[in-house]
Parts: sequence; C-alpha cells; structure tokens
Amino acid sequence: MPSSSTPITIISRCTVVPHKPSTLNDLKLSISDLNMLSCHYIQKGCIYAAPSLPQTTLIQSLKTSLSQTLSIFPPLAGTFRTSGSGHVYVHSNDSGVHFIHAAASAVSVSDLLSSKDVPNTFQQLFPFHKKLNYTAHFSPIMAVQVTELADGVFIGVAVNHAVTDGASLWHFFNTFAEFSRGAASPSRLPDFRRDSILVSEAVLRLPDGDLKVSFNANEPLRERIFGFSRESIRRLKAEANRRAPPENQICSEDSLCALTWRAVTRARKIPLSKTTTFRMAVNVRSRMEPKLGDNYFGNAIQSFATCATAEEVVCRDLSWSAKQLNKSVRAYDSDAVKRAIEDWECEPQCFALGNHDGATVQMGSSPRFPMYDNDFGWGKPVAVRSGAANKFDGKMSAFPGRDGGGSVDLEVVLAPDAMAALECDDEFMLYASG
Repeated sequence: MPSSSTPITIISRCTVVPHKPSTLNDLKLSISDLNMLSCHYIQKGCIYAAPSLPQTTLIQSLKTSLSQTLSIFPPLAGTFRTSGSGHVYVHSNDSGVHFIHAAASAVSVSDLLSSKDVPNTFQQLFPFHKKLNYTAHFSPIMAVQVTELADGVFIGVAVNHAVTDGASLWHFFNTFAEFSRGAASPSRLPDFRRDSILVSEAVLRLPDGDLKVSFNANEPLRERIFGFSRESIRRLKAEANRRAPPENQICSEDSLCALTWRAVTRARKIPLSKTTTFRMAVNVRSRMEPKLGDNYFGNAIQSFATCATAEEVVCRDLSWSAKQLNKSVRAYDSDAVKRAIEDWECEPQCFALGNHDGATVQMGSSPRFPMYDNDFGWGKPVAVRSGAANKFDGKMSAFPGRDGGGSVDLEVVLAPDAMAALECDDEFMLYASG
C-alpha cells in the first residue's frame, strides 16, 4: 500500500454515553462471538460531500445522535467481563464510546478516491488501529471518529468484532444516520436474545501470554477497489450459468467469487497440483432452525471452504468454479450449522484468519449490506471504505456499488507481486474497472 505522511489533527476527544440508562442484562458471547476474540476490531466508514453546517453544529449533532443510538444498542457502550466459570459476557454498563473529532484539511475526497491503490491515509481516519477484540475487557467496545476533509467528511467506526458482525454493524450505522436526520425512533430495533443454539456452555480457554492475530499483520500488501457495474455483473452471471441447468442457476455473488478465485490463483502462480481454497463467511441467521431474525444483534456467521486443485480452478472454465462454490453454498443448511457448533464445542478455539498455505482466498462482508443507506441529512455516502483491520494476502470484501442495481465494489488485498499480476489478468479485467 502507498505510504502517506498526510497530517491528521485531533481537535477533541470525549466519551459519549447512552441517552438513557441501560436496562439490558449481560449478554453471553455466542460461539460466533467467541470465534472473533483474537481478531481486530471491525473498521468501516463512509465518505460524504461537505455538509452545509457549521463545524460546532455538525459535531454536536453527531454526538447527540450517537447518544440516542447507544440507547438502542446499549452493548456498544459497555465492556467485557469474564465470569468465574470462564464465560465471557458483554456488560452493558453505559461506560460509553470514544468520540474523536479530527481534521485533515489538506486531504480532499478526490485524494482518497482517485489513487490506484487505497491510500494509507485511511488508516488515520479510523480509531483503534489494529486493536484486538479481547481488549474490551478494559477498554471501550466502540469508537467513532469524524474527520473533516478539505471538501468532505469521513465518519469512521471501529467496533469490537466479538460483539457485532457486519449485519449488526450496518444496523447500528443506519440507526445512527436515522437519528441524525431527525427520526424520533428507529425503523428497526435490534434483537438481543441469547436463546439460540449459538450460545454454548462450552468454555473457550485462551492461550497463555500475549494474544495475537493468527496472521502477519505487518506483511507488505497492496489494496485496491475494483468496481463491477450492473451490466458487468449481468454478463459475468450469464457466463457462469452457460452450462448450468435452470434448477441450479448460479447467483451473481458466486459468479464474482469464481472469477476472483480463478484470477488470484493465476496471479499467485500456484503449482497446478497444489490445493487452493476459497473460504466464505456466511450469515446463518436464516440458515438455522429455528431461524434468527434479521435484526439479531451479535455475530451470526460461520465460515466454510471450497477446495480444488489449482489446475482445476485455472484450466477449467468459469462455470466449473462457480458450480463448485454454488454447491458449497447450497449445502450449508441448518445441519451444517449444527455440525459446526458441535465441532467447536469439542475443541473451542478462535477462528484462524489468514492465508497460511499461500493458496487461500477469504471473502467477507456482503453487497447486500445497506451501506449507502447512511444519510445523516447531507445525502448518501460518496464511497464506503474499511481500515487496516484483519487485512492479509487474499482477503476480499464485497461492498454494494454506490449506483446500486446490483453493482459491486470488490476490495482486494494481495501481496504486491500477485496484485500486479491480477491487474494484467485478461479475464478479471474484462469485467472489472479500477
């Protein structure tokens, strides 16, 4: 990633607490929550054109809206506690979240979006840089940073990944924006129940010594956003379905994943006999029996892998790879969710993020998340970006395109030589734009 010496000035720091005291009981971390204790906080944010508000009015409005939102999401203003039995809970004690007001007067929206690679400047626009989730035992679960740019505003959020997944994070973000627009109450309320099979009596025993992420957080990387228009996605889906029977049509997301798997495998120049892995994070809210509602607050994600040799992935056509991914997705039903829970209970451990064999791609986030619904009263975001959290060679994240209609922005993180090769991959670049 390109270096940056862009100065970011911190104007003020404070703690924002919920508008109303919490009455929520402690929430026991589920298996999906505990999986994330050794990962980084999630960092997501939105870039906006400059609002026509005085600085003091803007910041005070956001603090007030945040306080109202925390009353709806009290766990985000709490801390962790571990019981004598070793179970970890979110203690909604109204201790509050960090709120940082910053300025980057020399940075324009164009500076952030026009460079080929995602600039390192974004690392300064998020709080809690590479902060471990476990540390919420003695520090806030969330922090919000509002940075005034030369011609815009960036709102960056860092939230503990053992408390929320992407679905819950964007639910919070949307509610924050609703209150900022003047809503008297949120359009959706979070569901804090803890009565599903995701909540276990098994105890996760963390290793002695310093807890660390399972990947090299300091390896050299490049990060780019590749855009896929609605028309491009339509053509890609048609190609993936060229040999698929009507009853087994492959969706847009599996088509894009297949394209990426093939292109990255080629870019890495992996020996044809080596096994490659495409790993997906899946929202299990609707796959469980009984189902969890869409508003369930917490992590409700599991991960599954599709494996094939490099020869199969690169020498067969796109539809073959798409079909393998599609079969894996279809097979991940309620029984698969239960098996994953049973396996974890036999051997409780944190999820090992990373590309440990040099041949893994891991897809996260989702173009289905309502990222561009975050209108704080000044219009929808110009763009959505993430911080440096949980980034490693082969990490991909799919965001909705700003124009909607099925367009997708794919955040790609690769080793520099692999990224250079991906940029020259004819099949990938046939569908992607920079």
